[in-house]
Amino acid sequence: MSTPQQSSATPGGKSGLPWKRLLVKAGIAAAGAAVCGAVLFGLALALAWPSLPDLHAMTDYRPRVPLRIYTADKVLIGEYGEEHRNVLRFDEIPPVMRQAVLAAEDDRFYSHGGVDWMGVARAVLTNIVKGSKTQGGSTITMQVARNFYLSSEKTYSRKFYELLLTFKIESELTKDQILELYMNQIYLGHRAYGFAAASRTYFGKPLAEVSPAEAAMLAGIPKAPSRFNPITNFPRAEIRQHYVLGRMKTLGYLTPEQADEALKERLTVRGADGASTRGFAVHGDYPAELARQLMYGVFQEDTYSKGIDVYTTIDSKAQEAAYRAVRDGVLDYTRRAVYPGPEDQVDLPDGIEKDAQALDEILDGVQEKTPDSEDLLAAVVLAASPTEVTVARSARDVITISDKKALAVVARALNPKAADGKRIRRGSVVYIHKTGDNWEIINMPALQAALVSMAPQDGAIRAMIGGFDYNRGTFNRVTQAWRQPGSNIKPFVYAAALERGLTPATQISDQPFMLSAEQTGSKAWQPKNDGNQYEPMLTLRQGLYRSKNMVSIRILQAISPQYAQDYLTRFGFDKSRWPAVLPLALGAGGATPLQVVNGYSVFANGGYRVTPYLVDHVTDRAGKVLMQAQPVVAGDAAARAIDPRTAWVMDDILRGVTVNGTAARAHQVLKRNDVGGKTGTTNDAVDVWFSGFSGNLATTVWMGFDQPKSLGTNEFGSGLALSTWLDYMQPVLKGVPETKPAARPDGLLVDNGEYYFSEFPPGQAVASLDLSSGDALTDFLNNNRSTDGVDTSVKPLPPGGAAVPPD
Repeated sequence: MSTPQQSSATPGGKSGLPWKRLLVKAGIAAAGAAVCGAVLFGLALALAWPSLPDLHAMTDYRPRVPLRIYTADKVLIGEYGEEHRNVLRFDEIPPVMRQAVLAAEDDRFYSHGGVDWMGVARAVLTNIVKGSKTQGGSTITMQVARNFYLSSEKTYSRKFYELLLTFKIESELTKDQILELYMNQIYLGHRAYGFAAASRTYFGKPLAEVSPAEAAMLAGIPKAPSRFNPITNFPRAEIRQHYVLGRMKTLGYLTPEQADEALKERLTVRGADGASTRGFAVHGDYPAELARQLMYGVFQEDTYSKGIDVYTTIDSKAQEAAYRAVRDGVLDYTRRAVYPGPEDQVDLPDGIEKDAQALDEILDGVQEKTPDSEDLLAAVVLAASPTEVTVARSARDVITISDKKALAVVARALNPKAADGKRIRRGSVVYIHKTGDNWEIINMPALQAALVSMAPQDGAIRAMIGGFDYNRGTFNRVTQAWRQPGSNIKPFVYAAALERGLTPATQISDQPFMLSAEQTGSKAWQPKNDGNQYEPMLTLRQGLYRSKNMVSIRILQAISPQYAQDYLTRFGFDKSRWPAVLPLALGAGGATPLQVVNGYSVFANGGYRVTPYLVDHVTDRAGKVLMQAQPVVAGDAAARAIDPRTAWVMDDILRGVTVNGTAARAHQVLKRNDVGGKTGTTNDAVDVWFSGFSGNLATTVWMGFDQPKSLGTNEFGSGLALSTWLDYMQPVLKGVPETKPAARPDGLLVDNGEYYFSEFPPGQAVASLDLSSGDALTDFLNNNRSTDGVDTSVKPLPPGGAAVPPD
């Protein structure tokens, strides 16, 4: 019997260890693969590393910087370009903003080397558990690499380059430099690049002023800038904000108390609740747009990308005072006018208040069709009665209006018997406005206005408001609206008369007259004084104080319309818009508010015509001056427009207008002795004006409808326009010392308290323009002196004489 062979599985047998051989082979294969991988990686690295871009774009950071417009005191009022960006140094970024970004995007930023492997592992595990890609592992450095140099395509080669570039950035830049680049470069929706621009875009404030709640909301935007910013989707942005605040508390950036306070803070987002729709602290839209047009004429398309900074002559405090004055003046008139009815009517199903989402959808549609106008907010009426109106801005923002004074403005519209188109009822779309602690319902104003204020010494424009709401139309009425100035033109006619031999003491008839169609060559003309009040005769000075039309027409006839037409050009008026006819004396011509204020500046600066200008200087991003204004200055002999004596006397008379004339309220309110000005009201109160000067400012206010129509029988320049002028001048002149009167020029004589040019002394100057021949037309045309020896002249009215009519 043969002996059995030994089994191959016997311990110690060579053939009994196949698993060990497999392990050895696997080890050798793995080692070989590792070596090959290392070789391949080394080759890839050797080939790819030299081809990586240098970091010049980062170390010499030059983004596409938009055109920026500033006031003279360096307050930003405009920004134009495809990318809205404001680059800040690291130390200019507030700590709370840096902490919010780190909490939201990369809390281990300062401890990893560019790639957070722990974060990558955590993201991979989370994605496996949830079965979808809900988290990513990108660090701030990786995002910087992607934003500066790489596309957004999702390929292995791009990811490889991203990793290499990340390590290169980390090796050449400090962590602070990397974070600074990220916070200036990242896109945050609505054309805002960088957190400084986003702060202005969404909250209308500099980044240095953001609260922890605002910083957390901004830090949450990079996750989905176009979809989850607070303007596009506030609820989603708020959810993200809460997450960031929770992370900030966990990381110790905020105490529990600070985090709770931030969660409770109600944010005002740009374009909501009356916040500025452009995100600037000062309402400088009109001068900013004019400056943009001027720059485009010089730099063309480079205007919007080369980082050009424009420094205007605008004073930020004056500009904001002008905005407020115009806004308040227009709203005051709108309250006095008849309420025209709701802006629109929407179907509001019963009980929809219980469905917040459905109500908000309706209200969102209302906002699109009837947008807010700064502090005029569109709302939908939920319930209305003569004693109370409830309106909704959103499902969570419901306002009850019950103030009796506010409801009185719309009382007719709250009457159940009011016509359907004018009645306020459930579903009515109305505008609401907060005054003090109370809300009111007010219609969108139809009245328009313009205010322009300039320095008479050199023409620097200090404030410019070209309409009630820039966002409803960029038409700038300061520079583009040609309107009849009415009595605002009279001082220029009177100035011309002084240089033709008349004096402030010249006696002039104030009696009415009429010219037939045959005499005028067109149609009969019978001008009237305001209020149909007439005097036998008045002095030239009194005629301007009281804005007497009959006196003004007779002065124009005496010096000739042709002479006055030519004389107006000395002040910058367009000759072609001022026909040489007698109605010129009443403002029957065309001028822009800018032309009018420029004309009044001649009286304020001693007789020099300066050119209004808006741009003081222009610089590039490095601060190099590209343009510098060289304005004509009062005192330059080449700018002399009128005789210095004429300017001095007119300044004296116009100051008297604000004390004893149609503008006496100016002196009563301002309580200054350096104020001069003139009211202006055209026929049927289609246009109302006030132009005046005080200290180093000359200011003109115009108000009217774009499509000319009467403002109403009770509206005058001495009311509506002067009130707006005063609302502007009061804050602007606060704390400004009074300007001392200029020295009386040589060649100006004084007799019996009045002034005479030396070439027209008492006895030789025109003493009177009378009516005494028995034929009114003959006397009017010939300006005869008394022929029968009867003295028809009157002496100056004593203080407290006849009441001054409005103008």
